[in-house]
Amino acid sequence: MLLAGPLTNSFLEDLSSDPAAYRSWDSGAPDTDDVFDCSHALPSVIQDHFQYLQSRGVTHFKVPLSWSRILPTGHPGQPHQDTVECCRTLLEQLTQSGLQPLVVLHRSAVPQELRNTFGEWDSIELPEVFERYAGFVFSEFGDLVKYWITFSQADELMGDGQLLEATSIENVMQAHTSVYQLYHGMYRDKGGQVSLGLKANDFEAVFQRDIISMVFVDFLSVWAEYDCTTKSSLLEELTNIQRVTGDLPILIYDLNIRQCSKEEKFQPLLSVLGALQDKDSPVRGCDITHVFETLGEESSIRCEKFITNNKPERNTWSVYEKVRQKFSTQAPSERDEFLPGSFPEGFQWGVSSESFKVEGGWSEDGKGETIWDRFGHQGHAFDNQTADLACDSYNKVDYDMYLLRGLQTNNYQFSISWARIFPSGHRESLSEKGALYYDKLINTLLQSGVEPVVTLYHWDLPQALQDNGGWENPAIVEVFKDFADYCFSRFGDRVKTWNTFSSPQVVSHSGYGTGEHAPGVKDPVVASYQVTHNILKSHAEAWHVYNDKYRKEQGGKVGIALNSDWAEPLNSTSPQDIEAVDRYMTFMLGWFAHPIFVNGDYPDKLKSQVEQKTTQCQHTEVARLPVFTDAEKKLIKGTADFFGLNHYTTRLINESRGGCVPGPHGVGDFQAHVDPSWPTTDSELIYSVPWGLRHLLNYISEEYSSVAKVPIYITGNGMPIDSSGDSLNDTERINFLRSYINEAMKAITLDGVDVQRYTVQSLMDGFEGPEGYRQRFGLHYVDFKDMNRPRTPKASAYFYSHVAQMNGFENVTSRSASHVPQSVTPKRPSLTPSDVPSRSKVVWERFSHQTKFQRKFYHYGTFPEGFQWGVSSSAYQVEGAWDMDGKGPSVWDTFTQKPGNIPNNDNGNVACDSYNKMEEDLYMLRALKVKSYRFSLSWSRIFPDGTKNSVNMKGVDYYNRLIDGLLAYNISPVGTLYHWDLPQALQDIGGWSNDSMIDTFNDFCDFCFSTFGDRVKFWITINQPYTIAWSGYGLGQVPPNVKDPGQAPYRVAHNLLKAHAKVYHTYDDNYRKTQGGLVSISLNADWVEPKDPNIPREIVAADRALQFQLGWFAHPIFKNGDYPDAMKWQVGNKSDLQGLEQSRLPVFTDQEKSYIQGTADCFCINAYTTKVVHHVTPRLSPPSYETDQDLGKEDEEDSQPTALKEQRAVAFGLRRLLNWIKEEYGEPDVYITENGVATDPGTTVDDTDRIFFYKTYIDEALKAHNLDGVKVKGYMASSLMDSFEWLNGYKVGFGLHHVNFKHPLRPRTPKRSAHFYYQIIKDNGFPQPEEDKLIYGHFGDNFAWSTATASYQIEGGWRSDGKGLSIWDQFAHTPLRVWDDDTGDIACDSYNKIAEDVDMLKRLKVNHYRFSISWPRVLPDGTTSFINKPGLDYYHRLVDALLAANIKPQMTLYHWDLPQALQDQGGWENDTIVQRFKEYADVVFDSLGDKVKFWITINEPYNVANIGHGYGSAAPGISFRPGTLPYIVGHNLLKAHAEAWHLYNDKYRAKQNGIISITINSDWAEPRNPYKQEDIDAARRVVQFYIGWFAHPVYNGDYSDVMKTIIRKRSLAAGLPKSRLPEFTPDEVKRIKGTYDYFGFNHYTTVLAFKVDYKNLQHYDADRGAGTIADRTWLDSGSSWLKVTPPGFRKILNFIKEEYGNPPIIITENGISERGPVDFNDTHRIHYYESYINQALKAYLIDGVDIRGYTAWSLMDNLEWATGFAEKFGLFYVNRSDATLPRLPKESVKHYGTMISCNGFPDPSQGPHPCLTPEPEGTSTPPSEILAVVFLGMELALPDAEVALNTLFSLTIIGAAAAALMTCQCVRATRRSKTP
Repeated sequence: MLLAGPLTNSFLEDLSSDPAAYRSWDSGAPDTDDVFDCSHALPSVIQDHFQYLQSRGVTHFKVPLSWSRILPTGHPGQPHQDTVECCRTLLEQLTQSGLQPLVVLHRSAVPQELRNTFGEWDSIELPEVFERYAGFVFSEFGDLVKYWITFSQADELMGDGQLLEATSIENVMQAHTSVYQLYHGMYRDKGGQVSLGLKANDFEAVFQRDIISMVFVDFLSVWAEYDCTTKSSLLEELTNIQRVTGDLPILIYDLNIRQCSKEEKFQPLLSVLGALQDKDSPVRGCDITHVFETLGEESSIRCEKFITNNKPERNTWSVYEKVRQKFSTQAPSERDEFLPGSFPEGFQWGVSSESFKVEGGWSEDGKGETIWDRFGHQGHAFDNQTADLACDSYNKVDYDMYLLRGLQTNNYQFSISWARIFPSGHRESLSEKGALYYDKLINTLLQSGVEPVVTLYHWDLPQALQDNGGWENPAIVEVFKDFADYCFSRFGDRVKTWNTFSSPQVVSHSGYGTGEHAPGVKDPVVASYQVTHNILKSHAEAWHVYNDKYRKEQGGKVGIALNSDWAEPLNSTSPQDIEAVDRYMTFMLGWFAHPIFVNGDYPDKLKSQVEQKTTQCQHTEVARLPVFTDAEKKLIKGTADFFGLNHYTTRLINESRGGCVPGPHGVGDFQAHVDPSWPTTDSELIYSVPWGLRHLLNYISEEYSSVAKVPIYITGNGMPIDSSGDSLNDTERINFLRSYINEAMKAITLDGVDVQRYTVQSLMDGFEGPEGYRQRFGLHYVDFKDMNRPRTPKASAYFYSHVAQMNGFENVTSRSASHVPQSVTPKRPSLTPSDVPSRSKVVWERFSHQTKFQRKFYHYGTFPEGFQWGVSSSAYQVEGAWDMDGKGPSVWDTFTQKPGNIPNNDNGNVACDSYNKMEEDLYMLRALKVKSYRFSLSWSRIFPDGTKNSVNMKGVDYYNRLIDGLLAYNISPVGTLYHWDLPQALQDIGGWSNDSMIDTFNDFCDFCFSTFGDRVKFWITINQPYTIAWSGYGLGQVPPNVKDPGQAPYRVAHNLLKAHAKVYHTYDDNYRKTQGGLVSISLNADWVEPKDPNIPREIVAADRALQFQLGWFAHPIFKNGDYPDAMKWQVGNKSDLQGLEQSRLPVFTDQEKSYIQGTADCFCINAYTTKVVHHVTPRLSPPSYETDQDLGKEDEEDSQPTALKEQRAVAFGLRRLLNWIKEEYGEPDVYITENGVATDPGTTVDDTDRIFFYKTYIDEALKAHNLDGVKVKGYMASSLMDSFEWLNGYKVGFGLHHVNFKHPLRPRTPKRSAHFYYQIIKDNGFPQPEEDKLIYGHFGDNFAWSTATASYQIEGGWRSDGKGLSIWDQFAHTPLRVWDDDTGDIACDSYNKIAEDVDMLKRLKVNHYRFSISWPRVLPDGTTSFINKPGLDYYHRLVDALLAANIKPQMTLYHWDLPQALQDQGGWENDTIVQRFKEYADVVFDSLGDKVKFWITINEPYNVANIGHGYGSAAPGISFRPGTLPYIVGHNLLKAHAEAWHLYNDKYRAKQNGIISITINSDWAEPRNPYKQEDIDAARRVVQFYIGWFAHPVYNGDYSDVMKTIIRKRSLAAGLPKSRLPEFTPDEVKRIKGTYDYFGFNHYTTVLAFKVDYKNLQHYDADRGAGTIADRTWLDSGSSWLKVTPPGFRKILNFIKEEYGNPPIIITENGISERGPVDFNDTHRIHYYESYINQALKAYLIDGVDIRGYTAWSLMDNLEWATGFAEKFGLFYVNRSDATLPRLPKESVKHYGTMISCNGFPDPSQGPHPCLTPEPEGTSTPPSEILAVVFLGMELALPDAEVALNTLFSLTIIGAAAAALMTCQCVRATRRSKTP
């Protein structure tokens, strides 16, 4: 500190009179009365004086304040405001001039003005008054001042070393102490200092008397003298003062020079310089004013130069000083000057994230708890936030890959969660699912062309290891080594860059020193240093593992990413501050870098500093630095292949005697500051100081990397923005990155530093430790309030992407076209005109009779290589900038400006603002990896008035930039020349009704070909001319809104066709040879299905519909140059009927026909939906294109609604349309140029319906290509992003990306469909998933093959032989309960058909048969009071017949048909039912147990409890207590089962040797959105509430915690006193648990689950909190709830294995239904059984699931409960039209029988298996004579019976008519006979 000042009044007077006086060292003689006290204003030139001092090396300036002038009354509430403002101005001018103020609060004596009120210092009140004054000053000026002196001359209160007034001195010292404490309380983190002034010769006396404790002084402010006569050593005197006062730094506040002659005038200066330059000197600064008073002007100037230019002489300069010296001559403007240019070729651009900040899934798939999990759960983060879900990256690998593809960075640096792979931290706890997550992440990165860079440890230590000491425990070294070894071995074949640790200094200091980070250990003395010691050894061990075991094979690099600020001295001329900076860099960076990159040991400065503190602080340990052994040093040295650097900011450092305070600042004797002029960020730790990075890189290069000869990788650099700020327009971050990246480039290009990589922190916003989600570092915004966690690029993402692509800050040259189409054949040959109906009617013949199974069967396969995947948009919909840069108005501009035309008065004025957001659009296209992008050129942007004389070059430039941008990323531009936005100027002269448009349009297209055609190789002349002609000029719905439906559409279409043809010929004649592109036209068509394909007239109508829509334009172009005959005939005839002289359809001349024919190089089709048509005869007037067609249209019934009523999703229509095009137009190459679906505005990013749409529609295109031979060459999804959707404005969205139209930046966020579409593109279609592929193999020996029925469904005999009523008897006889009033009164009459049923079983070849006992047939009233012997005898006969056929019976005690008598007593709600069921079971066991060895107690208790007692859709039909009754019933069912099991176990097992269990049913559940944790959790709840409801108590004991917790929480929240879920007593838990011998399991289907909040509703569905849907691609059945989803079967079998301890599983039901007329060739059932049984085989063979048996449901068609006989599950058909109910086999019988014979699936590669040889009797579909019914006493075949029935019906009608006629005639005759 070189100190000048203070200002004096006399100096200011001189300055006012002579402005040149500012060039003076001193500011006047410091006479007390002359000091400037703000009693008058400062002169304007005062700042020149301050700047002069600063230029001469002065760093600080004394500013004494006037207590009495600032607070005249002594009260802070009554300041003298002018004085306050004057003081602030003075302080601001000092700081602006680069001088730091040293502010003196007061000299010593009480001012006269205050003395009158408060008295002298002996007043008790005065210290408090002074403290209030100081507090006021601090609050007013504290932001400008760092250095304070309370009393500058406290010695004036003493005399000759003796106290004048002890009380006064004590009060002064009390006042000082209070002020000191007050300041440090107010500005704890600002680094300011407070002192007290004394004369040099008073210090010893004061300290000997212990008047003041120097704990309350940060430095000593000394008034010193230098006497030339004594020639005393100033340094020696000051050193003595420091020794007395405890080694505090000294500031010479005032130096009085005495008795120096002219010859001795340099002596004081030399003494001062000696004191300042001595490295052991206690002096940190000195007043220089008096020094120069002794010198003349000339000498002063010479001395100035000596002070400012000469540096202290050192034997050697440190690296830090060399780097500082290197840049010391740079002026700020030179330092900050932007350097254009590029980085070296091969420079790597990256972006980063960290596992605990983004992954979420904190307990998913067995992941262990980490220290950050614990930290968050204990409420240590901002607003009690946690990282439990974070960005949900654990489920969103594809989402993150999208961002990386958009950014186009070379690499992605991420960290591995140690606890996700080793939950306990140790290898024996390996979680394979955790490792698979990183496998998937790494593989997906590589597939996207991004190099994975892996950090092994980024702060998230497994909590289990922390519980054992964590990084303090030396044992962790080996544990980390093992973790690293596993990672290298598992991932190293793909990962080539490894960071062992990232920012380990943060772990040591913040995690184990200050405790601000996890694990929150506050031990800066021991733990912090021990942690560093162990981390260094761990790093070294990991490096050596890689080096010794993996490097040769894997060829990767291993380094460490160290964090470091750059630092500058607070006082650039202070040697002490420079040394403090060197220590700072040692403590921050050298602590880790020196051992690794230099010599294997800590830096000498660090060690000596710790040793010095140890000596100094003998009573208090402040640091314990461990010691490396020689072997450890050798192990650590050189263990890095690169130097990873995380850098964010710069600090100003000054020396500060830290005393005996632990921590880096205290031990290192430095303090850190910032320059208030530096730009701030949201973190108080990060200021934007870009040049610091360049300096730091030079420092590292000199100090470390050049020694180790390794390159530098910048592994982290970025800045945070507060979450409350602008989330997307992060210009601060752009400026930050731009400047820092440029400084890195300077270091490389100007300084020769070997920097090879730059990585931005971070990819996206995440959980920022203690700051939670408040601070945002991401290039992508994450909405943490949305459970989808959508990621939206910020402005900085686009900026960084651009820099990475440019490899710096230079433009790249434009590229040529990336895709050149195959050579174009000559003009298409003319085809014969279409017949009426056309020969393409074969399409309806081929497809319209398909079954639903055939229609929906999903086709797996891929398109050929080179298939063009694209996405589309159009100018008016996306560009905006409607009147910018000279663009002219279009018809859509005019139309939308009129209020009321568009909903909400929306318009395309801004739209998506694509005109200004090209980089944003390119980002999306890169991320999608499309091969082509279809966009349209705005005619009025290029030709504002539509004509070639109005070229607008800014518009041209826009499209040039867009095209070049596309080509730069290998995306082929597909240019649409006209997409509906006609220049208004052209519409003003008639638009497309005007023939002149043909030439005008050609001029525009000619210009586009010549301007853009060198790069655009695919042109579309006009988009959907049908829409222009009909909607624009016929209906008048869209611009230009002409309503002339009978004439204008035909006239406009005529001109459009001729315009298209002319443009085509222009290209063909002038450009094709040089440009080699394709030209076509995009036509649109809905597919049409005839209402009845069996009626020829309807086929003709369907064909006519297509000819009127598609053929209108396609027939002239692709066939013969003329309209289709169907149109000419219809319009001509209609015109004749309307009395017109000629047809309203214009006529082409022969020349025009020839000109138009063949004017397309491919067929481009836009398709969205399908309609059903039928022939009608409409009215003739008024004439209309619509009524010309004689058609009625309606929606296809098998379709899904969309956000647009007229566009229902009917995927199968696309395949048929493509086939029609193939048949009708000579097999052209087809490009689907638009296909997509609208969703409502509420659907933002989770657009499941759009995924279903693309999944089905694209598959239909794939079928057309692969199965039908249609030459489909490309597909373009519509559209790239939500946009202005014409008449719907922004009410609907078609985009793969959501655009927020309420935000001025129009941010684009990828929807889930964007990720799905990318996957389709990547796979080039839909390759068959591994899970769907068949395997070959066999089940185990003695596998139980079975089929099943249930008593009520088949037996009939509902009142036979004493049977009692059941609840299903009652339910079915209640109106509106069962479909079509069906009942089980007769059912399949199995009560009387045992032989027939056993014959079916023998034919099926099963070895088991599952059936149920009718409880009321055995015990009519449900109790043992009466046992119905005939009922029991029936089951004896059945069992005996089965055993005789070598078929083992599987008997179900209860399959839903409870005796009604028991229901009348409460049924399953009454807990007495438990005993009744036990008694019933006892009767059955006793009677049949000697023959039956397989028992099921209860079938599907879920259905009994919830369907029967919750929904009420099954017997007993109770639905009024859904919140409680299902749980009560379920409770009793479980207890009843347990009692029956124990009864059998205790009483019968020993003698009967059977097995017994319960059969539980469940669907499998998948998340609707597999990327969404919320949906994943919902799917788990669905499964737990389904299978777990009953399985958990039986197999694990008690209900699951999931059910208990949720139901209890919701019950209490609703105000109930306890949970609605009953509780088992401990004895009941024990009695129920383990009551199984196998797991009986019924399964049919899978659902997609998602979260639903039912608010406070109290019922089962609300408790599970989930809704379910089905994937549209899943095959249907005859039951609405049953979709064919085989993979779910394997998954739920594995779930049972994992959840319930792999019990033996017997599948007791599995099957599929159909509705409608019987089809004996039941291919859907064959497919179902084959697929599901094969999945079971996979579970058995591959997964080790213990499957012992399989049961097909069901043996025969039967009464399917509430759906009656409408749904048929049977392998055998029961002919209900025949009273004998014959059973007839379906084709599936043969296939199931074969699987049984083969015990699985024999491998065909092994040759024919004996089981595949058909047996003599065969099981083929029965001959026709078997398919007979009894009709009027005759046995007729089914077709004959149908004819006979129809004949009889007709004869009946004729007979009735004849009778009526005869009656009428008789009446008339009677009347006539009575006439007179």
